[in-house]
Amino acid sequence: MIRIPFISCLAIFAVTACGGDDPVATGANQTAGLPDINAVAPSADGEPHNQTEAAKPLPPAATRIPAALQGRWGLTPADCMPGRPDAKGLLEISEGGLRFYESRAVPSADVAGDENSIGGNFAFTGEGQSWTKYEALKLDKAVLTRTETKPSASFTYAKCS
Repeated sequence: MIRIPFISCLAIFAVTACGGDDPVATGANQTAGLPDINAVAPSADGEPHNQTEAAKPLPPAATRIPAALQGRWGLTPADCMPGRPDAKGLLEISEGGLRFYESRAVPSADVAGDENSIGGNFAFTGEGQSWTKYEALKLDKAVLTRTETKPSASFTYAKCS
């Protein structure tokens, strides 16, 4: 008689219980500012396929970042401490762009949003390079969520006082 260890049974049960057809909540309908899921994935170095030259900064856009998103935001409380040279998680948002530890970004003409969110392509510069990247910023109560591509990631910030 073959015996299946108890832990193996638990593992099979856990995988089966976690499976589902739809990872999105039934009531979810807020899709503004999300990237196109049917777009070709970027290459391993983060650049779109078939791109023959490096990304160039886009001209300054008429799009302005909503006032509710503007200010200083930190990934950790230490990022908000004034005068810290190592505040690598600090994000400063003005009406015209984003300022990170070693890069800057301005919204392109295709960026759209409302009073609490904005999403689209941003032109980045930093460390002698330039590139474009999809960024989405959404404010929910006192929490700012920044989602990006190349590579895909999501970050949660608290407003610095």
